[in-house]
Amino acid sequence: MNRTTISLIAGTTALAAVTGFASLSTPEAADAGTAKAAAQLPVERTSLLCPAPSTSDLAETTYTSFTPVTEGTGSDGKAELAAATVESATGAKGKPKAVKPVLTPKEPGKPVAGDTSGGDTPALVGTAEGRFAPGWAVQETTEVAAGTGRGLLGINCTVPDTEFWFPGASTAAGRTDYVHLTNPDDSAAVVDIELYGKDGSLKSDVGEGITVPPNGSEPILLSTLADAPQTDLTVHVSVRSGRVGAAVQALDAKSGGDWLTASAEPAGSLVLPGIPKDATSVRLIAFTPSESDADLKVRLASPNGLITPAGNETLHIKAGMTAAVDLGDVTRGEAGSLVLTPTDSSVPFVAALKVVRGKGANQETAFIPATGPVSARATVAANTAKGTTLSLTAPGSAAQVKVTASAGTEGGTAATKTYTIKGGTTQDVELPVPAGLKGTYALTVERVSGGAVYASRTLAAPADGVPAFTVQTLPDDRGTVAVPDAEQDLSVLQK
Repeated sequence: MNRTTISLIAGTTALAAVTGFASLSTPEAADAGTAKAAAQLPVERTSLLCPAPSTSDLAETTYTSFTPVTEGTGSDGKAELAAATVESATGAKGKPKAVKPVLTPKEPGKPVAGDTSGGDTPALVGTAEGRFAPGWAVQETTEVAAGTGRGLLGINCTVPDTEFWFPGASTAAGRTDYVHLTNPDDSAAVVDIELYGKDGSLKSDVGEGITVPPNGSEPILLSTLADAPQTDLTVHVSVRSGRVGAAVQALDAKSGGDWLTASAEPAGSLVLPGIPKDATSVRLIAFTPSESDADLKVRLASPNGLITPAGNETLHIKAGMTAAVDLGDVTRGEAGSLVLTPTDSSVPFVAALKVVRGKGANQETAFIPATGPVSARATVAANTAKGTTLSLTAPGSAAQVKVTASAGTEGGTAATKTYTIKGGTTQDVELPVPAGLKGTYALTVERVSGGAVYASRTLAAPADGVPAFTVQTLPDDRGTVAVPDAEQDLSVLQK
């Protein structure tokens, strides 16, 4: 096998490892000297990590699992979620013992849900194989009736990785922010946490060399890593060895809280989709890890096109420092997404939005990190018959998008609609309704044609006058991987 073939296989394996494993096979026959395009094949294994939902005794948490039906997966496979805590995975004598799954999906195309309550629910590790792996999505949704962070908290459980950026964290008075680290593997992971405020890096030795035990989870209180309160922070999680899932739980004493998931990787242009139309306050937080400052053009993709917010036309980010700006009620009662592009030279940056709904004592908070486009397909579970909003954004050219609402967790028939999103706009689309819906359902978004599409889902569950809500972005599910056409080359053994 020649060096080119080896490099291609190594690259493909690295890509597949993010969500699963893709097998390579040698074709029985191939025309000599003819290069063939890589085939897109379904991934065969996917890992997902769900952080411990809450420490509140009043917490009510639901987990919902869904895998869209994918062609070419065969008939075998399984998926399950189980506790990630070391105590649950190891017996008194240090010997592994069986861990009872929290959820075990039965078949692709049908969501399954499970509930838990109280403040001692552990983090979960999920694994899907075979026909359950491509596009597997698990939603963790928690309702907290009172106390710090009361309201609705939601997170689309994440894949393990080695680096994460979280603009939007805080150690200000009234905020209690934790970064949750979950290790899915049988060996310890070693992690560094760096914090960046408005004046640059916050020096701390406490965040260096944090050990996350095998099959375990560690919540790190951010205020223990900073000497003084910081209103706006960017958290950088980097893994020295192993891999982890990471998410920030941002809890506010007055305005609720939510999960802050990682921003898309640093890039010169970013999109933050799906600001609720009734948002009363929107705050943009951004950071550049580059040695150069970043100057950004700030625009809102509204239902009628791209507009520039008055007074906030641009944002300047100093190198290595966190920048933040209040945009107020920037959507003014209409659907909207933020589009950030360079004013001149392109400098990579990360960004997130802190979004508030309601006023006074009835405020609730959620976060929208910058996210990648739906290049092929994305899925989000735990949607309700009332209270679900799907936002689709086409910042460049117009795009055609197909949306499928699955059967419900307790019954119903899937339904599909196709939409055309005009270039430069955001649309809160009218969702297809599953016939005979019982329980919650999943939404699968597929780009059919046209330009890039970005998506997010808002889930609302108002209670006692509080407009409780949570927002999840929908990056591409990477349910398929490019597998090159490889063939044996025994001549290399003769050299």
